[in-house]
Formats: sequence, C-alpha cells, structure tokens
Amino acid sequence: MSTPPRRSPTARPAPRRPRPPVRRKKPRWAMRAVTTLSVVVLASAGIGHAVVTSIDADIERVDPFKDMKNRPRAGHGMNVLLVGTDGRDNLTEAERRKYRLGGAPCHCTDTIMIVHISEDRERASVVSLPRDSYAVPPAHVDRTTGKRHGGHPIKLNAAYAEGGPNLTVRTVEKMTRVKIDHYLEVDFTSFMKTVDVLGGVKICTIEPLKDSYTGLDLPPGAHTLQGGQALQYVRARHVDGASDLGRMQRQQRFLAALIDRSTSSGILLNPMKFRDVTRAVLGSVRADKGFGTDELIDLGRAMRNFSPSSSEFTTVPIGRMGYAVKGVGSTLKWDAKKSERLFRTLREDKPLSVHKPRSRVARVAVAPQQIRVQVENGTPTAGLGQRVDAQLAATGFRTTRQPVNSANRTVKRTVVAYDPRWDRSAHSLATALPGSELRPVKGLGPTLKVIAGADFAKVRKVKAEDPYQGEFGVMTGDEAGCS
Repeated sequence: MSTPPRRSPTARPAPRRPRPPVRRKKPRWAMRAVTTLSVVVLASAGIGHAVVTSIDADIERVDPFKDMKNRPRAGHGMNVLLVGTDGRDNLTEAERRKYRLGGAPCHCTDTIMIVHISEDRERASVVSLPRDSYAVPPAHVDRTTGKRHGGHPIKLNAAYAEGGPNLTVRTVEKMTRVKIDHYLEVDFTSFMKTVDVLGGVKICTIEPLKDSYTGLDLPPGAHTLQGGQALQYVRARHVDGASDLGRMQRQQRFLAALIDRSTSSGILLNPMKFRDVTRAVLGSVRADKGFGTDELIDLGRAMRNFSPSSSEFTTVPIGRMGYAVKGVGSTLKWDAKKSERLFRTLREDKPLSVHKPRSRVARVAVAPQQIRVQVENGTPTAGLGQRVDAQLAATGFRTTRQPVNSANRTVKRTVVAYDPRWDRSAHSLATALPGSELRPVKGLGPTLKVIAGADFAKVRKVKAEDPYQGEFGVMTGDEAGCS
C-alpha cells in the first residue's frame, strides 16, 4: 500500500484520504478498539511532535498488505482492522491465576473489529465481527504446516492461525468488500496497563454479572474497573446464554466508557500522564508499516472534538446461529443482505445509527434474538403450542419451531423453566409472557423451556434494554454510559 505524502502540522486534512491508525500486538475485543481510539484521542491533546515521535520506536511493525492484489476500491474515510489475540506471555503467574488466564494461547484472533473514522473526522463507527463467523478465506499457504489451501470453510478467527495478519486482512476484505487502510494488534498486558494508567473505567450494570470461567463477579450498580477486573469484564462469555454476542455488547460498553474517560478528564492535558498512557498502549502493539508519527498527529488534531456521542457500535447482522460445518463446528452465518447494506454504509462514509422515535415496547436485559426456546403445550387445547411458538418467533425469540406436548396437560399457569445460569434470559422471556411462572431447573442448559398453560393470552413484544437504533442494531457511545 502506498503511503500518501505527509502534510504540514497546519494543513487541514485532505478530503477523501483514507488513512487509519495502527498498533502492535494481542489484546482482546474491547481492548483493541480501545487502544486505537485511545491513541487517536491522546494525540488530539496536542502535547507535541517530539513526545508522539518517540512512540514510533515502541511499535512493532508488520506488513499485512504484502503482495495483496484485487483489493476493494477505497471508500471515503479510514478503516482500521483491530484484532486482539490471547497473548499472555508478559503476565506473571500470579496475574494468570488471579484473572483465570491459565492454559496455552490458541494463537488466533480473539476478537476482530473494523473501526471506520469518517472523512470529516467527526464520527467513529465500530463494527464487531464475531470470531466464530463462518468464513472461506482466499487461497493461501498455511504458515504452520506449509500446506497449500484453496478456499475452505473456517471460523473467522482461524484465519490468523493459518496465515497471520495478511490472511486475516484478505479474509475480512473478501467478506466485507471494505478496503482496510491500517492494521492494529494488541494483547492482554497492554489492555490492563492502559486501564490502570487511566485510573480505571466506570461501568454500570442493572443485573449481577458473574462468570466462573473468568472470575468476574459484579453486583448491580456502578463500578470503576481496574486493569485486571476490566479484562475479566470484556472476556466473560458465560454470564448468560448470550455467549459471544453478549460479550461483544459488554465490550462495546467498555470501549465507549474508556473513550469517555479519556476525553472527559484532564488526563490528555497532562504531559506525564500522556506519556505514561501512550507507553502502556503501545508497549505491546503491532501495526502496519504505513502508519507513523505524522499520521497519528494529523488524525489526532482533526479529532479534537471527539466524544462518546461521536462513536457508534454494532455487530455484523447474523442470519443463522449455530450453523454446523463439518470439520469446523458450530459457526455464525452472516445475514447476507443486511451485512451487505451495513458494509456499503461504511464504504459510503454514512452514519450507521438512524434516530427513530422510541416505541412502547417492553425493555429487557437480553435481546430475544439471543434466547433459545423450546415450547411445550401444557393443556389439552390442540395447536396452542404452535401458536405460542409462532408468536415468540415473531417477537424475535429463537424458538425450535417444533413445539411438543408436555407430559403434564393440566398446566393452569404458563411456566418458564430455565437453568439458573441463564436467569437473565429467563427474566427477559418471562417479560414477554405476562403472568408466567419462573421455574429454575438445574442442568437444563442454554435452551429455555416454555410450558404453555391455560392462562396464555398472547406474547408481549420486548426489546433489548439498550436503545439500539436502525436496522443494524447500533448503539452510540453516550447511550452506553452510566446515566
């Protein structure tokens, strides 16, 4: 990729010049985006060319665009591919035990995001690409085995393991037709240090968040998370049945909160703090060769007015959950039409969020699209199970579409049976079934059960508590904060 000529410090950004930021190695989902946008925001403080210039020496360079041909046409604005791997080499044994980071890293991308910076530098759009997305990468040579691969099905995060940054970029460009301008990669250590240097990040939750795998344990309320606890928050996948999708929502919330922390405090105006934060952020970052000091300073100056409300977050629309692929396992298949519209919007440098009047739909903690349901007919009334299943599906719940008769056909009050680990999903489902009884059943698993009773009238429409807007389910940064 050719590098555009550098501009003088006083020059205004040239129109339609796609140039994004970059970084170095392995963080996590929320962490990577946090890193890139943090660096941009930090540069906007205007501390001075000399301070930012010293950053260059700390960045490990990679060439993710080597020998790439037939790439998508460049759009307006800048597109940064942020990837986080599960690197943990620089963490102590005590930190690994405390934050449940045992085991060997998979050397694959834990999270992948496209961060689009608008041409006028007034908006950042962050699109999460689930790591389990069904993907068919371009032909390549496996960097581990040396085997030549044609286009074969994989999970998106495996592209890094087979072909590193280069194959990751090629695969993402093939799937999205969005040209990637810069590549950033960060790790756990950088994430934790950055959060600590910032003095922690404030997160709010209306439900208890507990995950035995990461050790996360947050009661309802506001919490200022330090580095290690923040890492637990963005890594947690077993808080609820929402799994990776729920985790990505929490990562988006965290990223929005981190941006707010960076831009609303005096940290960026303190040269010493600025130095400490940049060192923490870039101490374990890998970036493409085209991003340097001048690009960082220029972009930072253009984004001096950046704020949480300037950011918007979404996840690529999923058309099919649990799409089984032989030799690969369960994957997430994108919704072809919606995802194409989403990425076309990025290419055309348009906002993803469309403000609409709020409807009077009940708000729930977990989106219906993330809740799996098996319906049983607990009455002698023929077709009741089918009616309940159809209404739940129309409201967005992932029903089996195969209702069955219950062993007990004398149920008076509709029952929502659930595994205690999925209690938030159960409460969301019960909200759609007014008057229903919540019944915990240990070992039931992630699929909730609705036993339709004689009292069933109709399913109430519900919607996730986040005020997402537009067809892409977009949340702006200020909506994600504590209010």
